[in-house]
Order: sequence, then C-alpha cells, then structure tokens
Amino acid sequence: MAVQPQTATGPEQDAAIRRQVEEALGNEPEPIKAALVNAIRELQAGQTPGTESAGRVGLRQGKVSELTALIPFKPGGAERLRRILKLLHGHFSADKVGTVHDMRFLIVDHDTKLLFATAYDGEWDPYIEDFATKIPDEMDMVFSSLEGWPGIRDPSVKDYIVKHQITADGWYVASPG
Repeated sequence: MAVQPQTATGPEQDAAIRRQVEEALGNEPEPIKAALVNAIRELQAGQTPGTESAGRVGLRQGKVSELTALIPFKPGGAERLRRILKLLHGHFSADKVGTVHDMRFLIVDHDTKLLFATAYDGEWDPYIEDFATKIPDEMDMVFSSLEGWPGIRDPSVKDYIVKHQITADGWYVASPG
C-alpha cells in the first residue's frame, strides 16, 4: 500500500488515512489498525523519512541504502564459504570501504543459497565500484563460491548483482542522516 501525500488537514486527513487503513487491513484487530494510522500520520508529518531508490536497485532512507541478494552456490560452495568464514572467525573486514555500515553472510535453504545483506551510505553504483577498487580480492574470495560469479572486476558484475538482488519491501534506519 503506497500512502499518497494528503492535501487535506485535520478531520479530512484523518478520514482519508482511516479509509486507506481499512482498505489495507479490513478485518484486522483495531489496535493494529490504530498503530498503522499513527505510523502514517508520523510519516506524513515528516517525522520519519520515507524511502527512495538507492540508484540502480535497492532502497535508501536518508543517506543510508540497503542491498540484499539471494544467490545460489556452486556445488560445494556453501561448505567452502563456511571454511573461509571459520578461518576468519566469522569476521569479514570491509574497513577499506568507508561507506559500509554492515555486511551479513547467511548460508540458507539447506546450503543451496547465500543471503548477502549490507547497509551503506550513498548510491548503489559507487558502492559496488568501491568493492571492485578497495576490496576486490576479499569479494572474490567469498563470492567465487557462487554460481556464475564473474569476478568483482568484471564489467558484468553489476548486472550479476542486480539479477540476484531483492529490494526490501520495508526498512527501518535508526540514523538515516
């Protein structure tokens, strides 16, 4: 449900919000509807920044963007990545990429896929370019366990990532600035 900007104020605005909530939640309990009404009011009052595109794909809230990808492993890739991450004590360093907030590597779906999630400052294209120029060997060390990985320096890598990236349906950023 996309909340449209309201031009009405006061009771008219409240009525419009309540109609939208009724359409979206219909038979849900009243406390859930009331929580959504309050969240929409807060968003419309500008107290919570909305989301926008992070560039090529993904969302941005304020200065912070998200990237989540679900990518199949090569045969044996999950075990290979587990061994690598175990040798690193679970710590993948991306300190050279100054815009990164965090990165998560999750082996899911019975060892068949990698769920990669990260939050960063700025837009998508420059973030991927930072991977290629600042930590290329580290990226290839991890992602070479995945089917079809072209290598971080390959010009097709951005298309590869986009193919596997999933844009968040909802997202919260504590400090969007």
